[in-house]
Amino acid sequence: MFDKSIFEDVYIKINKNNKLFFNRDSKCLIELKELIRLQNHRTLVMWALNCGQDTLKQFEEKYLNEDRPRICLEKCEIWARGKIKMPEAKRAILNCHAVAKEINDDEYAALCHAIGHAGATVHVASHAIGLPIYELTSIILKYDKKNFEKPVIEMIDYYYNNLLYWQNNTDKLDLDWAYFLID
Repeated sequence: MFDKSIFEDVYIKINKNNKLFFNRDSKCLIELKELIRLQNHRTLVMWALNCGQDTLKQFEEKYLNEDRPRICLEKCEIWARGKIKMPEAKRAILNCHAVAKEINDDEYAALCHAIGHAGATVHVASHAIGLPIYELTSIILKYDKKNFEKPVIEMIDYYYNNLLYWQNNTDKLDLDWAYFLID
């Protein structure tokens, strides 16, 4: 069992019918946010792009003909490797966010924003927290704002464990990196 007080701020946002139910200060994200803070930029890029792939799979199950979120992750990975310049990747990120505005589907729009933030982590590490903020919002929308606690906690645990994996393995991989990701 878990302490429901970690969702106090989330319940308030739900009751106010906010678009986002999480933010950087959400109690349930404190441990994840601290682990994110401890990482180097490369690790966050690997984590965000990896988690973004799982988010993309969910999105494509419903919107199989919409390729802008996939292109976003592909371009951002190529950018992280130093093979393209920022304006090309930025355009792909903005196109991904545009999908969220075009579809009339709050749950999947949140997934699009999560994917966009995963890609934007290549640009600025602080975008990494945007992935869980938006994807967790989509989970609440999926569960009709009821009984969301267990799947949200499971997803936060997934993010945390996945980040620990990348913390331990990113620099073991023989990957090319863009100059701005080499510390």
